[in-house]
Amino acid sequence: MADIDGLVNALQEATVARRIGIPHDEARASYPLHSNTVRDWREFENIIADYYTYHYTRCVSPGGSISRTEALGQAKEILEQVYRRRRSDIVGAFNDARDGTNSGLRGVLDALADGLKAQSIGRYTREQFDSRVAPNDFEGKVERIRRFIDRFGDQLSESVQRNRPERYAQDYEDLVSAYVEGLPPDLTEGGAARLRAHLPRYLEKHPEAVKRLRSVGR
Repeated sequence: MADIDGLVNALQEATVARRIGIPHDEARASYPLHSNTVRDWREFENIIADYYTYHYTRCVSPGGSISRTEALGQAKEILEQVYRRRRSDIVGAFNDARDGTNSGLRGVLDALADGLKAQSIGRYTREQFDSRVAPNDFEGKVERIRRFIDRFGDQLSESVQRNRPERYAQDYEDLVSAYVEGLPPDLTEGGAARLRAHLPRYLEKHPEAVKRLRSVGR
C-alpha cells in the first residue's frame, strides 16, 4: 500500500502548497501593476490578456507560449466563473477595474491568479491518481479511493458519497473537484495572508522586485 501512502502524502495541504500554491502566489506578487484602475474596455482586455500570458508561461507552461487570443479567451472564462459566483459577470469585473471597487484591478488579477492556481491544483491532483491507479484495475482503484475518502473526507463536500467509493472508480472527476473545493481558502485563493507569508522569501530571492512593490497595486 506504499502507493496509497504516496497518494495521501502528495495531497497533503503542505505538499500542495509547496508544489503549486506558493509558486503561483509568488508569480502574482511579482507582476508589475502601475495603476489600480483602467480607462476603458480595451485597456482592461489588454491587461488581463497580458497577465494571463505572464502567469501561464511562468507557472503552467514555463518557457512556453500562448497566443493573445487564447490568453484573453481563457482569462475571460476564469473571470466569468469567479464573478458568476458573486452574482455578476465579466462586465462586473470590468466595472471593478474601472471604478476601483472591490480592490480594483488588483482584485481582478487576484481572481485570475486564483483561477489559474485552482486549475493547476486540479491537474496535479488528477495526475497523482493517474500515476498510481492502473486504468484496468477496478478493485485497486476502489481501494485507493476508499483510503483517500477516509483520509480527506472531512474536507470534501457533502455531495461526495463516502460509503460508495466504487462510484468514483471509473471517473473520479467529481471527487477531485470536491477535494480542490474543500482546500483552505488561503491555499486555493491567493489572498493577502498567503502573499504576506511568502513575500519575504520571494523578495530575498528577487531583490529587484522591491522597487516594483512600491508601485500602485501590489
